[in-house]
Amino acid sequence: MQAAALVCRDGSVDWLCLPRFDSHAVFAAILGTEEHGFWRIGPAYAPGSEPPRAARRHYRGDSLVLESEFDTPRGTVRVIDFMPPREAHAPQLVRIVEGVSGRVPMRSALRMRFSYGRVVPWVHKVDGRTVAVAGPDSVWLDTDAQTYGKDLTTYADFTVAPGDRIAFCISWQPSHKEPPEQPDAESALEATSEFWREWVEQCTYHGPYREAVIRSLITLKALTYGPTGGIVAAPTTSLPEEIGGVRNWDYRYTWLRDAAITLSSLLRTGYREEARAWREWLLRAVAGDPENLQIMYGIAGERELGETELDWLPGYENSQPVRVGNGAAHQLQLDVYGEVTEALHLGHMTGLARNDYASLLQLKLIRYLEAHWDQPDEGIWEVRGPRRHFVHSKVMAWVAVDRTIKLIESGDADGPLERWRELRDEIHRDVCEKGYDKERNTFTQSYGSKELDASLLLIPQVGFLPPDDKRVIGTVEAIQRELSTPDGFILRYPTAGEEAGVDGLEGDEGAFLACSFWMADDLAMIGRVDEARRLFERLLALRNDLGLLAEEWDPRLQRQVGNFPQAFSHVPLIDTALRLTASGAYGG
Repeated sequence: MQAAALVCRDGSVDWLCLPRFDSHAVFAAILGTEEHGFWRIGPAYAPGSEPPRAARRHYRGDSLVLESEFDTPRGTVRVIDFMPPREAHAPQLVRIVEGVSGRVPMRSALRMRFSYGRVVPWVHKVDGRTVAVAGPDSVWLDTDAQTYGKDLTTYADFTVAPGDRIAFCISWQPSHKEPPEQPDAESALEATSEFWREWVEQCTYHGPYREAVIRSLITLKALTYGPTGGIVAAPTTSLPEEIGGVRNWDYRYTWLRDAAITLSSLLRTGYREEARAWREWLLRAVAGDPENLQIMYGIAGERELGETELDWLPGYENSQPVRVGNGAAHQLQLDVYGEVTEALHLGHMTGLARNDYASLLQLKLIRYLEAHWDQPDEGIWEVRGPRRHFVHSKVMAWVAVDRTIKLIESGDADGPLERWRELRDEIHRDVCEKGYDKERNTFTQSYGSKELDASLLLIPQVGFLPPDDKRVIGTVEAIQRELSTPDGFILRYPTAGEEAGVDGLEGDEGAFLACSFWMADDLAMIGRVDEARRLFERLLALRNDLGLLAEEWDPRLQRQVGNFPQAFSHVPLIDTALRLTASGAYGG
């Protein structure tokens, strides 16, 4: 709950930022080459050949302890990877090599590069421990294996037999401080397994999709920055939405929208402590300035997230540019007020302890929205083209006002009830008059537009209109016709055609997985539950072997694309599973 490592099938950690999700990467090979930092532990192999890939890998039970098993002509070996949950200290990555059968020659190759692969650290020994230092950062390697340096890389060559266990651990520490304590890998493994076991036991969902729901919940928990409660959208930057394209963004920040819907899923599955921590994070981040609400913040509530490009990195499969920071932070996205208000409302409805400042913040947000709801904005998809009157933004403004009216009606806040009821009606009328195409019987992306947008699928889910309203059914069917890929998944909006360039970007993108889950939800809501279940189970089949989802699915290349793993994909997975379970629409 502080940082995240991405481990490849060949046992290489190709992405790790320390000490936080949004820190500079120590291993950045995923965005370049091994010259930009990596750490591979696996069976030894001949120079010039490809490193062996794990024959099997899985998480140990309901945890984030990864086990990768390699079969070789000389035997089988297991590599166990995990990061111990640590609230008070900087994160560690622990890797334990375990012999399963035979005698297997192994190699650890550790190449640390600071500042996203640009800085070669000073690597030396201190009291038998290996430390890499660059500026304010130091990373300490602890292992019982014999290590040696060659070609600016730290190696360890060793052989494991059945029952052998050899541990490696790296720990981050500010370079001006004393060395960190030497870790006890086995105790850390036991404590980590116990942490996840106890956490998963809190889950209140016991339906037919429990495996997928639990894995998604664990992923969302892992994307939560423990010290503050902020939830990152994904732990990576610049994994492309189109291979070779320019749609490459930094997602290592807390989007209010993503965090709010994540909070909703956690609350609906029994996790109140996470909801309370996020609410406290929100109050600190927004502080006394709700009029200048940002759509995203740093994981500790930072406001300045300036966007820059790292021109020394060639990008994932040559997808450039590689970006850090996010220039969309100061966009106007009116829907965020609705998502935040909905999350606060759900917390209130599910018995989260009352917080008077949270209620005060909600009232301030509505007063701001009252004066600005009728402005054009950049919308949910953060378009970098001209602002528009996006229908989804107006719908979510209605949600914000509606939930605040409910708060006042419950007696837990005071406000101009009649005036805001009139405002709610005015927004509703405005959307139905200006955002609805009578000829085609569908809502449209923006006022006056002919284009569709998958965010319109949320209209019945937030209660703006009932599912059996002919306008809702027409919109669902229109999106199915016009925004479906050949394999039945859903695009966010057209990136070509009559209004090409609505997002101000070149190129194309894949099917947006969240939108495809929304479609399954809507199909269930309008009575097409068998179709909803089939779509949902096809979406589950897109997960990788560890149950993880990126942001999008490329129907042409038949692969996941975008930042990974993506909270905005795992949240609607949970929501759809809950809806289908409640409807009894599941196989087996």
